[in-house]
Amino acid sequence: MSERNPGGADLNLRAGEWVAVRSREEILATLDQSGRLENLPFMPEMLQFSGQRFRVFRRADKTCDNIEVWSIRRLKGSVHLEGVRCDGQEHGGCQAGCMIFWKEAWLKRVENGIVSPQSLLQSAGSSGGCSVDSIFAASRATNSEGQTVFSCQATELRKFTSYMRSWDPRQYIRDLRSGNLASGFTGNTRPERVLELVFGVMRLFRALTISVSNALGYHYPYVIGTLQTTPVDSLDLQPGELVQVRTREEILATLDRQNQNRGLLFDSEMLPYCGGMYRVLRRVHRIVDEKTGKMLNMKYPCIILEGVACQADFHRLCPRAIYHYWRESWLRRVAVPLQIEQPAEVCEEC
Repeated sequence: MSERNPGGADLNLRAGEWVAVRSREEILATLDQSGRLENLPFMPEMLQFSGQRFRVFRRADKTCDNIEVWSIRRLKGSVHLEGVRCDGQEHGGCQAGCMIFWKEAWLKRVENGIVSPQSLLQSAGSSGGCSVDSIFAASRATNSEGQTVFSCQATELRKFTSYMRSWDPRQYIRDLRSGNLASGFTGNTRPERVLELVFGVMRLFRALTISVSNALGYHYPYVIGTLQTTPVDSLDLQPGELVQVRTREEILATLDRQNQNRGLLFDSEMLPYCGGMYRVLRRVHRIVDEKTGKMLNMKYPCIILEGVACQADFHRLCPRAIYHYWRESWLRRVAVPLQIEQPAEVCEEC
């Protein structure tokens, strides 16, 4: 059964579909005076995407909550778009690179390169006279101590999501029906669709088994550090450099009993990347604390790698794809050998 989005346009988008972001005027018509639709902020960083086309990365029918005790929360009528992350320019230069939540009311379905006539119908938003200036103003405030406190989708997550029981089976049905578990490697023939479904069910079953095991106290995968004081390594890695993630055993040797290195958690979702080679996307110096809205400045080197994000295989298939943060002690620089041009062979008969 499809779910109706708040603006009245029932798109029921699936992962892999093409959409166009509505114009600024259309989006503003859906927002209240604080620049929100059903408490979901439309952030200033999202304005640059108006009129552009993207593929749906995943439906955002649920998302992880890191503000209080970790949990999965429910939301409706929202998706994530491929490659569309917040650049943090209007939030103090935050470098977290979070995936953006998009209400379906802010999007139009594109079919065969043409905007679908059904999605052209302007949704009847709860317009409260929102302006672009209102969106910028809502992104930050000053507290009684004179500190800047930022407001974004990450800090307001609990306001636009709702409680969902951990064992609600409907979340997994939605994961399958939405295309969130599709590999994207197969075509559209019937045998390929069946095979894709089988693979999706297998991944779902694995994730469900892990959740049950963890709930019963059999933690999988088992990751535990033993140190009291953790080491600090500095490689001075720069964007574009090639690195290899160290082995599980090497990384465990750098963790304390909370599985942290200098306060940075090594999460079980990072294990599949051990041993792999990736390029450095950027060094992270500052991020907005989603619990307080204040800017956090990193005391020790922290690295984000290209294409390395949470797959949520051990966290109930959350589609949020948060970037993993890496200590330099968990990485090793890979020397790229210089390619020496070989001289062209001389044809003696020419």
